[in-house]
Amino acid sequence: MGSGRVHFEVYVRKTPGSGWTLEMATEHRAGAISAAQDLMKDGRVAAVKVTKETLDEESREFQTVTIFKDGLAEAAPKKQAVREDVEPLCVTPQDLYTIHARERIGRLLEAWLERNKATPFELLHRPDLVEQLETSGTDLQHAVQKIAIPEAQARGVSVHEIIRAFQGLIERAINRLLADGRKGALPDVDKEGFAAAAERLSHEPDRSYLLGAGVAASIAPARSWTEKVSRLLDLADAAPAKGAGRLLAIATIGQPLSEILGSKPGIEEILGKGLDLGGNLAAMTRLAAADAVDALMKVEPSVAKVMPPLPPAAERLAKWLTDDALTDVRAALGQRILRELNGPRRLRPTDAVSEIDVLRALAMSLTAAAGKMLPLEDVQSAFSTRSKMLITGEFVEAYLGQGKSAREEAEALIWLTENIIGAANKRQAGRWLKAVISSLRFEKEFRNAGDSAAGRLGVLASMHRAAARCGLVEEDSEPIQLKLGDIGGLIEADAKLTAQIARANAPAVHRLTLLLKLASGESAPLGPAADRARAEALRLVRHEDTRSELASAPDQVETVRDLIQQAGLAA
Repeated sequence: MGSGRVHFEVYVRKTPGSGWTLEMATEHRAGAISAAQDLMKDGRVAAVKVTKETLDEESREFQTVTIFKDGLAEAAPKKQAVREDVEPLCVTPQDLYTIHARERIGRLLEAWLERNKATPFELLHRPDLVEQLETSGTDLQHAVQKIAIPEAQARGVSVHEIIRAFQGLIERAINRLLADGRKGALPDVDKEGFAAAAERLSHEPDRSYLLGAGVAASIAPARSWTEKVSRLLDLADAAPAKGAGRLLAIATIGQPLSEILGSKPGIEEILGKGLDLGGNLAAMTRLAAADAVDALMKVEPSVAKVMPPLPPAAERLAKWLTDDALTDVRAALGQRILRELNGPRRLRPTDAVSEIDVLRALAMSLTAAAGKMLPLEDVQSAFSTRSKMLITGEFVEAYLGQGKSAREEAEALIWLTENIIGAANKRQAGRWLKAVISSLRFEKEFRNAGDSAAGRLGVLASMHRAAARCGLVEEDSEPIQLKLGDIGGLIEADAKLTAQIARANAPAVHRLTLLLKLASGESAPLGPAADRARAEALRLVRHEDTRSELASAPDQVETVRDLIQQAGLAA
C-alpha cells in the first residue's frame, strides 16, 4: 500500500464535552502523535486523539482507527441540539483564496505541490496547474476526502454530503479560472508591464484574483524556489511607486512569498542547505529582521559569531522585507521561528555548548526585532519553553561532558543559568549548580589545588558575583553563595592570607588596599574570609601611620574611600 493511501489526523476537544475538531492531517505517524502530546502538554486543549485513515480502494472511502487518545473524559451525553451551521467553511470560489483556505490547501496537497514546485497561490491562479492537478489521478480526490471526514463529524452531516459540497465548490472555482484563461481575462504582466497592470486593476472588484493570476503566470517558468523568489522581487522592483496600485502589487507578491518561506523545501533552498536547526533559525531571523540584526551584530560579537551569511538571493529578499508593505511576510516568518523554538528538536544536536550560544544570540536578535516582527510576550514565551530543554538531565549531561573539573562544571552551569528564562527553569538550573558547588569534590579541589590561595579566592569571588547576577531568586542563590563563602573561608584560614597581608613588609596603604579588596568581595567571596579581612582592615585604617600615609598620598585616597564603602566600613 502506498504512503499516499494512509494518513493520520489529529483531533482536539477544546473543552470537556465539546465536539472533536480537526487540528492537522499528516502522512507521518510519529509527527501526529508528537503534535497531539505537545497540545496536551501546553494545556491548550482538554483532550486529543490521533486516528489512522486508510483509503479503501473499492469504496473510495477512508477507514478510521484511533491509535492515540489523551485528556479529560467526555461529559455526560446531552440532548441532541439543533445544529445552526451546517454549511462548509468555504461556500464560494472566492473563499478558497483567503489565507486560511490557502494554508489548508497547502497541507492537504503538500506532496503534490512540492513535486510540482508550486505554492497554493499558484494553484489557485494558474489554469495550466489546475488542469495538471485534475489529470494527476487521485490527489485531488484524496485531499477532498481528508477534509470532508472531519468536517462532516464536526457539523453532524454525512461525509457524502460534504464531499458533494466541496466537489461542487472546486468545480466552480476550476471552471471560473479556466474560462477566464480561455477568454483572455487574465493579465500578462510581463507583456503589459507589472506597474501598468497593477494600476489598471487596482479599482477592479476582482483585483487581487486578476493580478494574482498575472503574478502566478510570471513566476511559472521558474524551476527552483530561489528563481521564483528572484522573479517575485523583480516584480516588486517594477511595482508602482505609490498609491492603490502599489498597495495591490506588494500585497499580491507577499502571498506567494509567504508560502515559499513557510515551506521547508523553499526556506532551505533560499537560505542554503547544510545548516542545522540553530543555523536555520539564525538565518531566518537575519532574513526577517535584517536591520535590527545587522545593528546588533556591530555591537555584540557573540551575535555576529553565530549568524550565518545570507546567500545573494536571501540578502536581496532581506532588504525587501524591511518594507512595511511586507509586514505579513515578515510576521509569517517570525511565527515559523517561534514554532521551531517551541518544538522538540535540538538547535545544535552535536554541540551543547554552541547550542547555548546560538540560543542567546537568537534571544537578543528576536527581542531587538520584537514589535516589528513578533509580540515581545510571544518571544519570551518561546524562549521560556526552549529553556526547559536546557535543564533536562540529558542536555546537562551532554553539556558538561566528560573530564571537566568541578570548577569548570560550576562555571558552565552558571553560564547556563544566565542564559535561560522562566522562574521554574531558573530554579531547576539552580539545583544543578547547587549540587556541584555543595559537593565534597568541589571543596577538595579548591582547597588542595596547587595554585596560590589568592588566585583560588579570586575565582570563588567571581563565581559568588556571577551567582548573584544570573537571575536566581534569593532562596536559591543564597545557599550557593554561602557555600562559596565558606570554602573561601577555609582556603583563607589554611593560608592565613589576611594575617600575612597585615604583617607584610609593605606600605600601610598598599596593605589596606589588599585587605579592602578581600573584604568587599572583589578578590574573595563574601563570608568568613571577607569578614576577617574587614576586621583587619578596620584595625589598620585606625592606625596613625596609615592615616599619615593617606594624607601624604592624596591620589590614592579616592580609591581607598571607594573600597571602604564597598566593604561596609564607612561610618
